[in-house]
Amino acid sequence: MIAFIFILALVILTSLFGAIFTPGAWYAELEKPALTPPGWVFTPVWLVLYLMIAISGWMVWIRTATLKHPAVMLWGAQLVLNALWSFLFFGLENPAAAFVDILALLVLIILFIIYSYPVSRTASLLFIPYALWVAFAAYLNLGIVLLN
Repeated sequence: MIAFIFILALVILTSLFGAIFTPGAWYAELEKPALTPPGWVFTPVWLVLYLMIAISGWMVWIRTATLKHPAVMLWGAQLVLNALWSFLFFGLENPAAAFVDILALLVLIILFIIYSYPVSRTASLLFIPYALWVAFAAYLNLGIVLLN
């Protein structure tokens, strides 16, 4: 249980760091791509995804218990890129840099799905909605780059 609390705390810290950098007047004035959801959608989606990320990380951790396992390393690395995106996009107002970050994030998520599957199928499957959401977010991010 201590491992889960620690992992959940890491995920909460990531979400809180991302929450520091919010859409402001700059974002409101940008041209947005088709299919951009209303702003209220993002909070509940990320709440569920962050919980799934924490559970998945915990499931892999309890079966490997080493920082050297590729799935554990990928889980940690994706968490860093996840936090970095908000800083790049909203903090630095740099959608192009954020797009590079989100593509790398998507690659890490897919690699985590692959490397965690032999360790915990459930952990691997919990990352599929995350991969789909990040792919959609990459579309939105690229749309902003191209339209602005």
